[in-house]
Amino acid sequence: MKIALLQHTPDPEAAVALAARLCYASVGIDELREKLSASDVTAFLDKIMSLGHQSVLEHASFTFGIEGISRAASHQLVRHRIASYSQQSQRYVTFRGDGFPRVVPGSVSATEKRRQVFESAMQACADAYRALVDDGVPAEDARFVLPNAAETKIIVTMNARELIHFFGLRCCERAQWEIRALAVEMLRLVKGVAPTIFRDAGPGCLTGPCPEGGMTCGKAAEVKRLFREMSI
Repeated sequence: MKIALLQHTPDPEAAVALAARLCYASVGIDELREKLSASDVTAFLDKIMSLGHQSVLEHASFTFGIEGISRAASHQLVRHRIASYSQQSQRYVTFRGDGFPRVVPGSVSATEKRRQVFESAMQACADAYRALVDDGVPAEDARFVLPNAAETKIIVTMNARELIHFFGLRCCERAQWEIRALAVEMLRLVKGVAPTIFRDAGPGCLTGPCPEGGMTCGKAAEVKRLFREMSI
């Protein structure tokens, strides 16, 4: 899995703070910008985050380049609808050679027996795909035999408000392992450019009781420590 923060709103925290300040100011935007100090930015962000006034967070957006995730993971990712996605197409991109890139779950690679079963199934899919393409079947139809394990590439843009929501769900221990690993790395990247906005971002247990109720992982203290100590 390879994840990069391709671009983001210039000075995202200042953009959000300016928007928040404007809501309560009688002066013009230029004057507000001139008077907005670094300490003001932090103070305004602290205030709006504590009050739950998150609409202004939508003024900051972040674009990620993601490679080497499975179609199973990308299907979960695109369920987050307040975002923009551009994904490598299996209709227009034809896999060459004897196979296709794929993601192997750790539970599968844990034993040789499991891996052999998995690889046998993957090779059967690859052989069927190649036979169909060689027989003139369009890639858009031959792709029907490709599995969820097939790797994909996708560019994703989300605003800060949606990212916080995304992290709350997908950084949770109960999230599927691949989407969780993706979310944790995305959080690490945005913390590097907007540390105040994303200071408390992460699974729901960071800021309150576990939202999973009876399905809790039971590891809230450990999870909190890991996210509080996250390196950026």
